[in-house]
Amino acid sequence: MSQVTTRTVSADEADLRLDRWFKRHYPWLGHAKLEKLLRTGQVRIDGGRVKAATRLETGQAIRIPPLGDPPKDDDRPRTPQPAKASPERIAELEAAVLHKDDAVIVLNKPAGLATQGGTGLTEHLDGLLGYLKFGNAERPRLVHRLDKDTSGVLLLARSASAAAKLAEALRKRDAHKLYWALVMGVPEQRMGKIDLPLAKLAGGAGERMVYDEDEGKNAVTLYRTIETAGKRAAWLGMAPLTGRTHQLRVHAAAMGTPIVGDGKYGAAEAFLTGGVSRKLHLHARGIRLAHPDGGKLEVRAPLSPHMAATWDFLGLTLDKSADAWLEE
Repeated sequence: MSQVTTRTVSADEADLRLDRWFKRHYPWLGHAKLEKLLRTGQVRIDGGRVKAATRLETGQAIRIPPLGDPPKDDDRPRTPQPAKASPERIAELEAAVLHKDDAVIVLNKPAGLATQGGTGLTEHLDGLLGYLKFGNAERPRLVHRLDKDTSGVLLLARSASAAAKLAEALRKRDAHKLYWALVMGVPEQRMGKIDLPLAKLAGGAGERMVYDEDEGKNAVTLYRTIETAGKRAAWLGMAPLTGRTHQLRVHAAAMGTPIVGDGKYGAAEAFLTGGVSRKLHLHARGIRLAHPDGGKLEVRAPLSPHMAATWDFLGLTLDKSADAWLEE
């Protein structure tokens, strides 16, 4: 490769980290080399400078500088091999399957399992997808992601065409998503819409989003209070109309009611006493969208164990009214 080229991000690559994208397409290119290309502005997206952790969006143009020819051994196509996993982890993944057909797999992602790899992560779902082929020649593809500490519904496509259709439905906001969150305190308004633009905070350790009226990207969330535990905590249904990083967590904190267990955005005030788990209490409860093969796909995920225990502890009641979709 001896000249500058431009590649377009495909639908099934949406939300993939840039460094993971390079590893997929140019496996011989080392991380240090990529960091240098990014530092010097030789790799750009839509003309702008980016970082290795930048997440891609469908249709973006990636500028690729001359990278040289790959070693002969790397000239052949590669089939990603699943990371080594214990029989217990494999069994847990298979048990987490909520729905499976020829085009789609829907998982109830466990809290604590990262969707994709990153600095310091030794295990992530993307590296384990080879265990979820269920007879297919190729492994399923991630269509979107959940934060590491968020549990619940996660879509996987079983082919490139299914991935493209699902990603398009998500991009056009033709999908309805419902999250359940337990927050500290009770919102002043029992239901409403939060419209606060968000931007990534420059510098500092770890990824952090902040409200930024000037530089932030549009971020809108609908919410309603389902039930309260006195004034101590509230169970919210939340529906993101946009898909910004940490959107629900920042928006909940902006109301003065941070999500229980969210020390990043709620600090010490985000934890309940009395033996309640200190894990994040945010769960992707359900999704409804067009199925790649026609019709509608609607799936709901049961609460993760630590959240179910908290619901029992606080006396919160699970019933059908809690599953109502939030729509404008």
